[in-house]
Amino acid sequence: MQDQLIQQLQSRDSVAIGRLYDAYGAALFGVVLRIVGSKELAEQVLQDTFLKAWKNGESYDPSKGQLFTWLVNIARNTAIDATRSAHFKNQKHTSDITTLYQQPDSGSMNPEHVGVRELIEKLDEKYRKLVDLVYFQGYTQEEVAETTGIPLGTIKTRLRYAITELRRYFIFIWFFMQ
Repeated sequence: MQDQLIQQLQSRDSVAIGRLYDAYGAALFGVVLRIVGSKELAEQVLQDTFLKAWKNGESYDPSKGQLFTWLVNIARNTAIDATRSAHFKNQKHTSDITTLYQQPDSGSMNPEHVGVRELIEKLDEKYRKLVDLVYFQGYTQEEVAETTGIPLGTIKTRLRYAITELRRYFIFIWFFMQ
């Protein structure tokens, strides 16, 4: 089934984009919302993410990683680009203070709903903090090094280790759900 979806995406079959959205839209929306902090902007970024995936579907290589991982990277990069745009920065500075404290709808999908948060909580604090900064808050590795005072090489090593551990958790969960 996954192979068929990949073939449809790579051949730009019109059915593929709908299937991708149905399969991954909610989880990707949660990742994007966590980075951009605005439901409206998250919706726009999610749309841009699927458009980029559609236009660049032929560049996806299954031997280099899972389809979901490829989509998360597109979503994450698109969200980070959106937060760095001048319009976003201006909008963030002029936002009403009440919007800063509003919680997202309980019906919206976020990483907590797909179990990612629980898995990250299993990581040691030194890894968990870095994963949060890079993947959920949109910091670059260089910004994390500057903010935390941890050498860039250590940041990269710890993130690599954290991703390996999370991959093991996902494989374990996947195995027992089959």
